[in-house]
Amino acid sequence: MDVSDVLADLVAEQEALDDVVAGLTAEQWDLATPSPRWRIKEQIAHLAYFDGTAALAITDPDGFKSMVSELWEVASAGPDAMDEHTVGSYLAQDPAQLLESWRADRAGLVAAAAALKNDTRVPWYGPSMGSKSFLTARLMEVWAHGQDIVDTIGAERTSTDRIRHIAQLGFITRGWTYQNRKLDAPTVAVRVSLESPTGQIWDFGPDDAAESVIGLAEDFCQVVTQRRHLDDTALVVEGESARDWLLKAQCFAGDPTDGPAPQSAQSLD
Repeated sequence: MDVSDVLADLVAEQEALDDVVAGLTAEQWDLATPSPRWRIKEQIAHLAYFDGTAALAITDPDGFKSMVSELWEVASAGPDAMDEHTVGSYLAQDPAQLLESWRADRAGLVAAAAALKNDTRVPWYGPSMGSKSFLTARLMEVWAHGQDIVDTIGAERTSTDRIRHIAQLGFITRGWTYQNRKLDAPTVAVRVSLESPTGQIWDFGPDDAAESVIGLAEDFCQVVTQRRHLDDTALVVEGESARDWLLKAQCFAGDPTDGPAPQSAQSLD
């Protein structure tokens, strides 16, 4: 797959979420989402900010690195200071302005990404990333935060085969999930076999692996982005190592976090 294909899918995913939020009322923008401390407006502000910094990382790597150094200094003051530094200016806008800001920032990213080659490396908040992985991470972000938004307003969204990028990212970040928690990554191989929204079968890992994960690609993507607990999906998991992975899975950068508790547990609260 060419980097231009990933970019096209990223744009399509952004437009799909735009279609959801463009019709929201001002009151809906203030609704709390499943992500703690985040309303719908924080979700979009987060996407806007990081689309903007992603464009900077492509067009001005040195400027981006300076910005990251400043951000780490602010982060030492705590999450509230970091939120103010990153999304504070966006949250001061009304919903219509915020939507236009996100549109402008993502347009800037698309324009910058048009120059990427398959072998380009882009600096980011951790190690640099290959261009396709870099854009896949942006697609994963808009899809995952979009999940929070559609869950909040009770909307349905059509799943597409664009989530193959997320499924692959979820598979290849198995080791990262453990390293990020300062744990030894398991050596047991796991085969992942997923049914795509259009009925294709996507296979990852060796065919003869002793452990496996089988089910819908959408379920898998929701688990590795920590939008659903494993037990709230129809995924069939064989093997202790495979289950342990999906209970910890985190395909995004940042400090280790835990996904939602199973709905059965929440109902007992």
